[in-house]
Amino acid sequence: MTPPLNSLEVFKTFQQHLANGRKADHRTIVVSAGACGLASGAQKLIEALQAEMHDEDSAARVAVRVTGCHGFCELEPSLLVEPEGTFYPRVAVKQVSRLVKAVACGEVINDLLWTDPDTGKSVARMEDLPFYSKQVRKIMGRNEKIDPVRVESYIENGGYAALVKVLERGDPGWVVEEVARSGLRGRGGAGFPTGVKWRLLAKQSGREHKFLVCNADEGDPGAYMDRSILEGNPHCILEGMLIGAYATGATQGILYIRNEYPLAIAHVRTALEQAYEQGVLGNHILGTEFCFDIQIVQGAGAFVCGEETALIRSIEGKMGEPRQRPPFPIEQGIHGEPTGINNVETWANIPLIILEGAENYAGTGTSGSAGTKVFSLVGKIKNTGLVEVPMGITIREIVYDIGGGAVDGASIKAVQTGGPSGGCIPVSRFDLPIDYDSLAKAGSIMGSGGMIVMDNHTCIVDVAKYFMGFLKDESCGKCYTCRKGTQRMYEILEDITEGRGRKEQLELLEELALVVKDTTMCGLGQTAANPVLSTLRYFREEYLEHIKNGQCPAGVCKALISYSINEHCTGCGVCASNCPTEAIAGERKERHSIDASKCIKCGNCRSACKFNAVEVV
Repeated sequence: MTPPLNSLEVFKTFQQHLANGRKADHRTIVVSAGACGLASGAQKLIEALQAEMHDEDSAARVAVRVTGCHGFCELEPSLLVEPEGTFYPRVAVKQVSRLVKAVACGEVINDLLWTDPDTGKSVARMEDLPFYSKQVRKIMGRNEKIDPVRVESYIENGGYAALVKVLERGDPGWVVEEVARSGLRGRGGAGFPTGVKWRLLAKQSGREHKFLVCNADEGDPGAYMDRSILEGNPHCILEGMLIGAYATGATQGILYIRNEYPLAIAHVRTALEQAYEQGVLGNHILGTEFCFDIQIVQGAGAFVCGEETALIRSIEGKMGEPRQRPPFPIEQGIHGEPTGINNVETWANIPLIILEGAENYAGTGTSGSAGTKVFSLVGKIKNTGLVEVPMGITIREIVYDIGGGAVDGASIKAVQTGGPSGGCIPVSRFDLPIDYDSLAKAGSIMGSGGMIVMDNHTCIVDVAKYFMGFLKDESCGKCYTCRKGTQRMYEILEDITEGRGRKEQLELLEELALVVKDTTMCGLGQTAANPVLSTLRYFREEYLEHIKNGQCPAGVCKALISYSINEHCTGCGVCASNCPTEAIAGERKERHSIDASKCIKCGNCRSACKFNAVEVV
């Protein structure tokens, strides 16, 4: 561990020392070890690599760095070789010894590289993979360079240099205006201009404390951007909050992290301990008069606590439910003191803005939505993972160029953006540029960055029912229209998916959605209608197909479907062996049949059949 960095000059000298100490003749094997990588076996790769490092010849020429997520979660566990940038996907432990020897000799193992499924060609460099080539990885790209539990790793790669720049300049007002000029908008969902929020907080004077909060209560199903940033680069969040505190006069910082993120919490705790030990947090930071403290508060995972006033009540130890505004948290937040709240990705952008300058930062993205945005790209798509793209890129480019399109010959139907509070955008509108205003006009929202891709095997009505079920369960219940409105919308959707739907219910469903949107207190209720309104707007015919014809076109709603076996059946018996109720019978090499009275419509037979012999009728 380094000695305390008790002045700006000592810090700059130490940072230069670390940069000069890099071994130019060393190649580095970088392990992607975020939660996704560890779940796929990265820890065994780490242990195998450490065992290989006992060999003196290998250790003399090869280094190992354990990092957070690199983004391409579909291909975990993966290894990256620096400086060449060679990428090896889905690495097995038995391949480690061979890889280390090849890296030590500067060789590439072609048969372990990623292969393009369309052309059959192997691609060696990470940045040449289609998944990465259209990304602009200003935030996620730093994960590959940094060991998240070593503060020296962060400092060596330019960490805390933005804080030093701010402290040397000694002008809090300049920092606020630089953030304002950058065009950064809050990445947590609403897209409120960050510079405007900071100006308002800076003007709150004569108060005992000012609080800054990092909202890491990432509650959208399928979203894990904030978690991966916290796991892979926790110090960038601390640095962003430090700069924000200096600019606005805040004295206390709180990292509000949901309890379901154990690795993120562990890495943040380590980062806080190191930051205090090195003198970049606490009293007289880096030998200046600037003082700031940060503590962790663990949330219980209530979706409503993503709303800032509910989050504040949770921090105070109260039930997480929203309150009326005004007064806004900027004026009266935690314990009645001025409080500024931004999410993880917003804080991660602050050091970048200070280092590259507001004008350069604003050069990426669009005039109304500057910079990049990290999305979690999941669902019925070939390449799942975290993608960081410039604002203004189209949905089509993300889904097809980066995501690789649909899986197993299916066709893409829609994409849900913004999580449960977002909307479904049909494939016909995939040329829509991704920015706050365009998505809002299309009936969706940016949200924190969840992007769920759906194909033609996805029932849109069932999707709306799923998200409405989530929202009714997560409603705090304070507003009657939210508490009962989401419940009633769910019940109508349930009727439709179970064959009890009536055409007049669509009008009631739409009316209910608008009432909930217009009369509830917080963002959860105000956006709860989006899954219903957007699907009715773009997929009304699918609703009518359920109601008028009693059919689910996607073959999902069990009450409206049955299975049969067609003439393509070879009599292999795979369907029967996968049936949990013994509903399938037939002689070997002869066409089988399904007993409808025994069938529970689980779909196992259809999934198991390799000959497309099981069909939905």
